[in-house]
Amino acid sequence: MTFTLVPFTADRAALVAGWVRSADEADMWCSRAEHPFPADVVAGWSTQDDVAAYLLLDGGRAVAYGEVWSDDEEDEAELARLLVDPGERGRGVGKALTRALADRAGFDDVFLRVRPDNAAALATYRGAGFADVAPELQEAWNAPQPRPYAWLRWTGRP
Repeated sequence: MTFTLVPFTADRAALVAGWVRSADEADMWCSRAEHPFPADVVAGWSTQDDVAAYLLLDGGRAVAYGEVWSDDEEDEAELARLLVDPGERGRGVGKALTRALADRAGFDDVFLRVRPDNAAALATYRGAGFADVAPELQEAWNAPQPRPYAWLRWTGRP
């Protein structure tokens, strides 16, 4: 596998939206329980301020999608909406995507959040070099959220 991270372009939105196999999976991915998932929603995300969307390519073929949300004011970034093509799952693609996005973020502090019941994603992120933030921070960061998340911080060490 030869992975390359490239900027996402809206013409690939239908491909990415097609990787969502059910409304439950969409909800787990981005808190929108829709299936089929609307390609125009995926296309619109990359146009938001402070959002940089990327595709991970394996030999030129798109295998994963993810975003870096930059917060210059706080001098940090959050990785968001990471998704791997279902046919590529279980091969280390998610871990490669997570590491590539964290490296690309350009901040010392890089975070991500995931639903605590998403065991596969948690294992991937921890294996890629993320660690749980302190419980008191998780509690504070979850207070304004519509649902609780597990929050992780990039350590760079798997």
